[in-house]
Amino acid sequence: MSKYRAWLLLVATNLFWAGNYVFGKYVIADITPLWTTFSRWLLALLFLFPIAYFLEKPNWKTVKKAWLSLVSMGLLGVIGYNMFLYSALEYTSSTNAALVSAINPAVIVLFSVFLLREKISRIQTSGIVLSLIGTFVIITQGNLGQLFQREYNKGDILMLAAVVIWTLYSIVGRRLTTVPPITATAVSALFATIIIAPFALAQGINVTEIGPLAVTGILYMAIFPSVFSFVFWNMSVRAIGISQAGIFLNLIPVFTALISGILGEQITATQVLGGSLVFMGVYLTTGMLDHKFAVLFANHN
Repeated sequence: MSKYRAWLLLVATNLFWAGNYVFGKYVIADITPLWTTFSRWLLALLFLFPIAYFLEKPNWKTVKKAWLSLVSMGLLGVIGYNMFLYSALEYTSSTNAALVSAINPAVIVLFSVFLLREKISRIQTSGIVLSLIGTFVIITQGNLGQLFQREYNKGDILMLAAVVIWTLYSIVGRRLTTVPPITATAVSALFATIIIAPFALAQGINVTEIGPLAVTGILYMAIFPSVFSFVFWNMSVRAIGISQAGIFLNLIPVFTALISGILGEQITATQVLGGSLVFMGVYLTTGMLDHKFAVLFANHN
């Protein structure tokens, strides 16, 4: 896969994940985080396995040998991340959750440098910093002082745990090269669904309390953030590495603002400014600059 295709897939990935933040806040009002996670991925499996079968035609003997990594991906990316994310949204606002998740690219880079020995240039480091500033401009509405004046609640701590879990999931996915990405997503989701099923059944659910908005949200999350985003993410991580893929996570607050605008909320000047900084940061970090200019920049620093 070319890096340009990987970039395009990552933009779509984070657009769908932004919708997950928007719908997630509404869904957990009617459905517990446990059942939200379980029902979302149970429905997603109906799409993932046919897609994997027809597009990748996996070697199931090879898949079987990688069972430990696939179980780990299911525990981390499917159960762990989603449970912490939806639990966080019970205690904190979407804005606060976005604030904490903004450190995700930095955490991914930190882990990948120490665990995978990936290297990043000075100009890529500048891009990371710039995109983080842009994200903070968006989620603080231009008042960066809020970053140092606020107190973090239980939801913020849960979101921080989600960030670490997602980083570990990405590292496992990066190292799993024997199983095609769509198949890896499908099988890891199957393991996760089997593991979480007894807990969901024991908790129970009252379907009469589930409104139409929650149903719509579950269907959206089962198709777009679950199927397309996870498949696109795993494909892109393998193609360009975790460090470059991780910077695209800063697009989530940008797309969240755009979705909110479509739903009737006003887009502010600070959101436009922050979004521009994020895109500039992605531009630098992914190495889209001409190589000669990048070398010149490095030599003068």
